[in-house]
Amino acid sequence: MDDRNDHRAEIRDFLASRRAKITPEQAGLPTSGRRRVPGLRREEVAVLAGVSTEWYTRLEKGHISGVSEDVLAAVAQALQLDEDERTYLFDLARAARPARRTPSRRRDVEVPPRIQWLLNSIAMSAAFVRNGRLDVIAHNALGRALHAPMFDSPTTDKRGRPNFARYHFLDPGSQDFFVDWDAGAAATVALLRAEAGREPHDRALRELIGELSTLSHDFRTLWAAHDVRIRHEGTKRLQHPEVGLLELTYQSLDLPVSHRAVHDLSLYTAEPGSTSEERLKLLTSLAATAAQPTQPTDQLR
Repeated sequence: MDDRNDHRAEIRDFLASRRAKITPEQAGLPTSGRRRVPGLRREEVAVLAGVSTEWYTRLEKGHISGVSEDVLAAVAQALQLDEDERTYLFDLARAARPARRTPSRRRDVEVPPRIQWLLNSIAMSAAFVRNGRLDVIAHNALGRALHAPMFDSPTTDKRGRPNFARYHFLDPGSQDFFVDWDAGAAATVALLRAEAGREPHDRALRELIGELSTLSHDFRTLWAAHDVRIRHEGTKRLQHPEVGLLELTYQSLDLPVSHRAVHDLSLYTAEPGSTSEERLKLLTSLAATAAQPTQPTDQLR
């Protein structure tokens, strides 16, 4: 199947999955008798969006190129899309427009020294930079120590960089490390889904999704749900092998490393005065000790 057919299938499945989630009652439509399909019918979405049934049916078959933003906004409102889903729909429409030239292969962007200096200056929070494919491309010492099981996993790439999705779905140890594994797995897939909408020509991303789809039943199931998430923040519980259970808050911030790719700075910290803060301080101390260079024996005399 070529890229165009892949893209049309993505549009079709996304719109159909969102339509199936809305009941006529939620949409303010009258109902009567038994319904053969879950959620709304195509003709009901068309009425809510103010377009013909034929036109909406064509859209749901993947013919999105040339559709105006006003019409897309009306469809998004009819399907009650949240902000992330709406952004994703617009990304799909943008990617479907005829390209003036063949899309270039996106290259990995090296983190400039100033970003690493920033990470190193963050003392009491685990910090790392992540690209849209969920590769960890830079980190501070505590970020490395906090995610030690992921950094030490055989799922890292040839450069030793961990990837949250590979670790989550291809390393059985992730289910011990991530206390709320199911929620984390769903969020991980939703983040990759959003990135696939932004960067449909990213070969490395397509290869990652293909690898995970082939090797993980859990990933295939979650991918088929077509859920989308652009921002990832909240509370995370980790069962760390050195300091025990940690309950941390985490926040992601956009990081303008490159105009061609999405990067974010993620920070994990603990509530002041909590047991998790004490354990995070212990982990900070352990990380600092591990980072100290070993002095030659003759210098110790």
